[in-house]
Amino acid sequence: MEQPARPYDFGVPEPSAAAARTLVIDLEGALLRSELLMEALFSSPGRVLARFGAGGRPGMAALTDVLAQADIDYAHLPYDSGVLNQALAARARGEKIYLVASRLARHAAGIAAHLGFDGVVAPSDLAAGNRLPFDRTSIERVEGRGQRSVSLKTSSLKIWANALRVYQYAKNTLVFVPAITAHQMNLATFGYALLAFMAFSACASGAYLMNDLLDLAADRQHPTKRHRALASGDLPISSALLAIPALWLFAIAASLCISPLFLGVLGAYLATTIAYSLVLKRKMLVDVVTLAGLYSLRIVAGAVGVGVVLSEWLLIFSLFVFTSLALIKRFSELSMRESAGLADPSNRDYRITDLHVIAAMAAASAMNAVTVFSLYVSSTAVTPLYSRPWMLWLLNPLLLYWFGRALMMAHRREMPDDPILYAFRDGPSRITVAAMICIMLAAI
Repeated sequence: MEQPARPYDFGVPEPSAAAARTLVIDLEGALLRSELLMEALFSSPGRVLARFGAGGRPGMAALTDVLAQADIDYAHLPYDSGVLNQALAARARGEKIYLVASRLARHAAGIAAHLGFDGVVAPSDLAAGNRLPFDRTSIERVEGRGQRSVSLKTSSLKIWANALRVYQYAKNTLVFVPAITAHQMNLATFGYALLAFMAFSACASGAYLMNDLLDLAADRQHPTKRHRALASGDLPISSALLAIPALWLFAIAASLCISPLFLGVLGAYLATTIAYSLVLKRKMLVDVVTLAGLYSLRIVAGAVGVGVVLSEWLLIFSLFVFTSLALIKRFSELSMRESAGLADPSNRDYRITDLHVIAAMAAASAMNAVTVFSLYVSSTAVTPLYSRPWMLWLLNPLLLYWFGRALMMAHRREMPDDPILYAFRDGPSRITVAAMICIMLAAI
């Protein structure tokens, strides 16, 4: 594989008295904030597994051979900045620098070449002192440090909260919407809705971890996603692989406590999410429709979970709302890349030149949502639920304001987050939502 340009200057220093000294750095545990074997596996999972299947040889040894030939982007691996600075200082003193690696020698050599190190040695050769390309009496070794372990332990809750996207759980409050809009909220329905919320949150967190594993290479080249727990190396890949089935098993158990039908809806959500992560998110507009469908499935699950009849008005209104929000999300991502001077995304079938079309579609979908709501207020469906249905007309200007504000903030590059999450953090949006709730309560 052709090596990318080196981002670190380990140029040849002036000869000095210290030139005979050698710095040896453990690749895993010191320099690399990740696991090399896992990095090879998730560099391109589909291609790696296809090669393994085509090889015809079962077993771990065959898989290791395939991983040794994987195409890893050495330039964007999560390196420890402290260790790199130590290497820079050593090279400035005229020392030689070697990596210590016990497996995947080809990748270790590629990393050494990319960083401008002098080579790679095996731990067994280092311990025995034989066949070393340097004087063993002048070694300074950088090994895996206990300080990193302590740091990971003290910040583990924050790291896991970031990886599991706990802040995204706000989206799962949609499961409460059917009971609220049907005016069926009581202690029993609240309990079932809360259990549904927990099931969806666990299921979604497992899906987020899986998506981050599949998107490691793309995330590390993104201006903000490179700070995610897996992309930055804060969370080990192996820990994520253990967490995913545990989260999904909890979601299944919680679903069975509600009903088999709810489990079926959750299964459809998970299957769609997996299809989205593997294929659909790379299809132009198919990803937007899928995201809108996933939001709407939360509302369907809420109705199934608490046993209320799902209003077709609510479902159609939600579909247009979430389509608009999904388009605004894509607009924000593309506009951010445009502002940063980045190229078109490699893992999305969109171009920066599509921005105007996406904005127009987002606005059209938002206006359709307002139209559907107006038709609902004009229908006879509101009479059994509201004693003062005329007050619901006051929601229209608020909806127009919020959608318009969301589009404007995205156009100004001031909406870095998901639009729904932005609504929770944005002061005017919170005031607008509070006003809507007050109007709905007054209309009852």
